[in-house]
Amino acid sequence: MIEFSQLYLFLGASLALLLVPGPAVLYITARSANQGRLAGLVSVLAIETANFLQAVAATLGLSAILLSSALAFDVVKYLGAAYLIYLGVRKLLVSEEGASNGEVKAESLKRIYWQGFAINLLNPKTALFFFAFLPQFVDPAKGNVTSQTLLLGALFVGMALITDSLYALLASSLADKVRGNRHYQKGQRYFAGLVYVGLGITTALTGSKK
Repeated sequence: MIEFSQLYLFLGASLALLLVPGPAVLYITARSANQGRLAGLVSVLAIETANFLQAVAATLGLSAILLSSALAFDVVKYLGAAYLIYLGVRKLLVSEEGASNGEVKAESLKRIYWQGFAINLLNPKTALFFFAFLPQFVDPAKGNVTSQTLLLGALFVGMALITDSLYALLASSLADKVRGNRHYQKGQRYFAGLVYVGLGITTALTGSKK
């Protein structure tokens, strides 16, 4: 059983990390601005589903296997980077094709979910984060290490679900106010595309397993 003092420390550290916009928040806000509130919330659900699986992997030691192999780390890293860049380039090309009528066919919520899930699952930085962050708050003297780690992972994902949803709602609300603007219709697609490409490049430049 985790002591309340340690639990409060974990919750405070997690909240501080979650309130600072990171790659996941950028992806969520870009998706929300591009296709609306529901698309943003579906992206949040997808990302947090992948986060929970990453937390389980860290708990079971599967992340250690990935992080101990330079080849495995690089394969996952470049797959994730390539997918993000592909989505970004496709978004930019679609914006060019749809510039004449200002409309782009909305992607299905199912497709949005699986895109967000794949993007986060193929991000080795997420695995590295859970592998390094969660054990800092685990005390072997207080009970089963696996149970403690899994509980902390679930709490972090639960908090992330709330904070990321707030970002999605904020981004979609701001977008709704200017959605009728013709220049915005074109600009928001460029914004989303450039965010995806930028995140892909950032992922590709992630350091080695060291």
